[in-house]
Amino acid sequence: MDSEWHIRREIVEFGKRVYEKGFVAASDGNISHRLTGDRVLITPTGFCLGELKPAELTIVDTAGRFLTGPHKPTSELPLHLTVYHMRPDVQAIVHAHPPIANAFSFAGESLEQCVIPEVVVGFGTIPTTPYATPSCKEGAEVIKDLIGDHDGLLLQRHGSLTVGKDLREAYFKLEKIEHAAHITLLARMLGKVIPLSDDELRRLGKVSERNGWRSADTIWETCKNVGRVPPAADRQPG
Repeated sequence: MDSEWHIRREIVEFGKRVYEKGFVAASDGNISHRLTGDRVLITPTGFCLGELKPAELTIVDTAGRFLTGPHKPTSELPLHLTVYHMRPDVQAIVHAHPPIANAFSFAGESLEQCVIPEVVVGFGTIPTTPYATPSCKEGAEVIKDLIGDHDGLLLQRHGSLTVGKDLREAYFKLEKIEHAAHITLLARMLGKVIPLSDDELRRLGKVSERNGWRSADTIWETCKNVGRVPPAADRQPG
């Protein structure tokens, strides 16, 4: 694993990218990275991701206990810790509020349909969680049924959650979600969104397997029943 100082600088660098791309505003969003010894380096509460300094980050343990740092950790700490407990393969997490993708969840519209080949191969699908009040423990609960099988989620009315083996991968998955949302929106403006055919899904599965990405069976099973959003009872008024 990279040194703690290197990881601190990476969080600052990618925090600036997230902010400059418009994926967050003001003090929205948070980023974290695993460290050795059951520790997690995470952004502090109330800070703009575009203005962070390496020394301002906070270290907690995987039980959520504060260890070191000048500030309290983000209020979304339970969200991050849930991912780390459920996904030993995940080393970094980015939670952001990409505007177009977020708008889909506000409209009760799904990005889960298997439409874009690169998304199908890289993500499978992009599901939407039920609604949970931001900065509350229930936010960690609503991801549990999805995060085990997905590296990118839409949090209903609360942005996106992307994970990766490193911070670069988690950040690029955020870019991919917003790009997919933009393409889907434009397609709807032009007429309608046409999902990939069963035949093409099978062919994409073979491409994915050949390149050592997702298995063909995983892609097929993932795309069979998609395009849904949580029931209306889970969608709270804005």
